[in-house]
Amino acid sequence: MSYLVLARKYRPRNFAEMVGQGHVVQALSNALSSGRLHHAYLFTGTRGVGKTTVARILAKSLNCVGPHGQGGITATPCGVCQACVDIDSGRFVDYTELDAASNRSVDEMQSLLEQAVYKPVQGRFKVFMIDEVHMLTGHAFNAMLKTLEEPPEYLKFVLATTDPQKVPVTVLSRCLQFSLRPMAPETVREHLEHVLAAEQIGFDTGALRLLARAARGSMRDALSLTDQAIAFGAGRLDEAMVRQMLGSVDQSYVFQLLDALAQGDGAAVCTLCEVLRTHGLSAASALEDMAGVLQRMAVCQVSPAATDDDSDPDAAQIQRLAALLPPDETQLLYSLCLHGRADLGLAPDEYAALTMVLLRLLAFKPAPAAGPGPQAAQEKKSLNSPQLPPGKHVPVRDSAPTDGHSEVLAAPSHGDAVRQEIDLERDKQGLQPGSDWSGDDADEPVPAAQAQVFEAAPASPPADPAAPTRLVGIPVRSATPAAPEPVAAAGLQPTAEGAFWHGVVQALVDSAAVNAMARELALQSQLLARDEGLWLLRVERESLNQASSRERLAQALQAAGYAVELAVEIGRVSDCPARRNSAASQGRMDAARLLIESDPFVQRMAREFGAKIVPGSIQPL
Repeated sequence: MSYLVLARKYRPRNFAEMVGQGHVVQALSNALSSGRLHHAYLFTGTRGVGKTTVARILAKSLNCVGPHGQGGITATPCGVCQACVDIDSGRFVDYTELDAASNRSVDEMQSLLEQAVYKPVQGRFKVFMIDEVHMLTGHAFNAMLKTLEEPPEYLKFVLATTDPQKVPVTVLSRCLQFSLRPMAPETVREHLEHVLAAEQIGFDTGALRLLARAARGSMRDALSLTDQAIAFGAGRLDEAMVRQMLGSVDQSYVFQLLDALAQGDGAAVCTLCEVLRTHGLSAASALEDMAGVLQRMAVCQVSPAATDDDSDPDAAQIQRLAALLPPDETQLLYSLCLHGRADLGLAPDEYAALTMVLLRLLAFKPAPAAGPGPQAAQEKKSLNSPQLPPGKHVPVRDSAPTDGHSEVLAAPSHGDAVRQEIDLERDKQGLQPGSDWSGDDADEPVPAAQAQVFEAAPASPPADPAAPTRLVGIPVRSATPAAPEPVAAAGLQPTAEGAFWHGVVQALVDSAAVNAMARELALQSQLLARDEGLWLLRVERESLNQASSRERLAQALQAAGYAVELAVEIGRVSDCPARRNSAASQGRMDAARLLIESDPFVQRMAREFGAKIVPGSIQPL
């Protein structure tokens, strides 16, 4: 006798054997017991959750006649009558299963509906079960609509699909829809324990936990993996062997990685990633397991009692790590693990990608809070705070903070009060409001980038708190900035031949006489010499010196009035059209930047409000 796989051998044969779909079983059982039967049912759900199984049990319930042949419609089919036996074996003449994935055209649908006019031959009801119904064509759906809406009293439709979004609403509105849910790992594990006990096969609880997690809610996948694990373990399911078969990462490595990340130990993270590489463990599985542990840690941080399970061997580690890693870092690392799985396929080495994903948390890890003292004050400084030359002054008040710390004052762009003080100082010096002024060292203007935030030295509080505030001069940027030095293209050394060649090439490019490699050869080459009927060019890359490119460029030159042959050598290029174009573009950019920076309105905005020109926002016209 041939071996029957576990997924077929332990397929439920009545509603009492169904696992994990209590909401569907209850609704169908009550409907069968009360006789409130609909003419069309639609079962949806992912693969392996029991859609076809429920359809067969429903067909048996509708046609079961009991052990003595006198029964009626029931929620508990006997399983021994002729109808039940034939449906289980797939030879009941009044039960038709149609695979819409391979029979999806209107012709197959019409052939099925032609049988609807005939009454049942053997059973009480004729049942049409259409699997993967979303694969039917639009014409096939239209062909079945009328019969689906008003079928004969002896005909029942049972539809099943994994993608209900593709089923037309006209079909959905004619059916009772039941959604079969993916099964929880604990439900799958308990069912596997029952199956293995019936098969008298030894197992470890940890092995079943791994199989249940790998099944991802599908009981059929769980039983298929169990079959594979039994063969792999020679008749026994050990956790180590199942982990090796699945390529799963040992939870101890996951906990060690989380420990290292919590302590900010990058060296330990890199070492553990190399250990995973050495043992051939899956990087994707490592991130998946880490995401699962982090999710449980986040739940534990919010509700510690939710993870207090004595039967779970990982509960103690989860609680320890939840107390070790702050909640915000837990959420950040969870997000990085989820999104990092997409990076594994992009990297040439998945373990290098795994290392980068884990080190990314250390890069974004918040810095520890600084305590009081000189070191803390130093950490509070802005990283962009400029250093003023000796003798430069910043606005300092005679009063200091009562806590003894240094006072940080804003530049004139931080409020009307500061601008009023500046105007008062202008009046003392006889300047008009809004004009440029400076202190004793006005001959050395401070760049605008430095007029932002400065740290003032602590000062002793005055004897009289009502004493007026002492002001000193604030150096500002000069009204007319120095013109930036023109930046030439790297390595450009203009020559007379280069100017001539640039004009010729620019004319060819503007008229689209050259393109592709011939165009690049013209732009990247330097004209060294012109003899009668022969021009000598030089390029830096051998890939540009192709016979076809030289021929097309010579033809374009001939059409432009230069009947010459081209000779090309390889060497250093110091003057080519591409570098001349780059230098001209940079010159236009420098002129545009100088025009904007020397504008009086722009200077006033920078001086009085600390405005800055956004890098890259200036474009020459």
